Amino acid sequence: MPDERGAERTMKALGLCAKAGRLICGTALICEALRGRHKPLLVLEAADNSENTAKRLRDRCNFYGVPLVRLRVSGELLAGAVGRTGRVAAAAVTDAQLCRLVQGTLEQEHNL
Repeated sequence: MPDERGAERTMKALGLCAKAGRLICGTALICEALRGRHKPLLVLEAADNSENTAKRLRDRCNFYGVPLVRLRVSGELLAGAVGRTGRVAAAAVTDAQLCRLVQGTLEQEHNL
């Protein structure tokens, strides 16, 4: 299982994005938003996604030019961080300032 303790700041930042209403959760909603006028600025996917889900997100993000980051946490932990129950395969940040916050935590914790 991926290291789930190392992403605490990122998970807290994603929780803040969710509370601000600037987060899209779920693969289908993210793919739909990528086709729209107001594209997400950053897409984050759970570490335990299926290969099909990972390929779908990777292909869509590459096509639309949106950065995709694979987190080191499970879909259950990602769901808990954004206030959902069950499992979340991916989340997308739609606000520029919150995107910078999340990217800063990723750089610190994941050494990107």
